Amino acid sequence: DEFDLHVGTAAEFLRSAWDELRDVSFEVGAMPPASDADGIPRWTTDTTARRIVIYRLPMERLDGLLREDDLHRRTFVEGTVFRAAAEYLGREPWDLGPGRYRL
Repeated sequence: DEFDLHVGTAAEFLRSAWDELRDVSFEVGAMPPASDADGIPRWTTDTTARRIVIYRLPMERLDGLLREDDLHRRTFVEGTVFRAAAEYLGREPWDLGPGRYRL
């Protein structure tokens, strides 16, 4: 499935760039177990279990893309993986891919 592939590709990039993420498990889940104060989470992080879970259904059904095409879907999923990894590391997402977001 393309969603899993996009998560896996972004996870492999991050693992290769950040030693702190090499042993972290990036997983795809259907739905989070519960909503939180901010609504329905798109990911959860667990530093004790060394695990990041990206939730497919909230992203596919609740987040609207400006354009429905493969490039925008891939960018959206990869961006979510970066934000989840940044939360896990206590950093900003753009810190994880130096030069990646320069125009």
